[in-house]
Amino acid sequence: MGIVIYEAIIIELQAVQERMPIHHIQLLTYLRMARVKLGLLINFNADLLCNGIHRKINGNLYS
Repeated sequence: MGIVIYEAIIIELQAVQERMPIHHIQLLTYLRMARVKLGLLINFNADLLCNGIHRKINGNLYS
């Protein structure tokens, strides 16, 4: 489940041992369905939270 903020960004929160390609594909699917350009995949199970944050862009961010 993703959280949509101001119809501009989707945040996908997870607490998984290891990131898998399916997590990135899932976020990209949410972005395409909602027609949103920017998404963040945040894994709270990382050693450092900054290592668990990944940004995904749907298409061109500035168009």
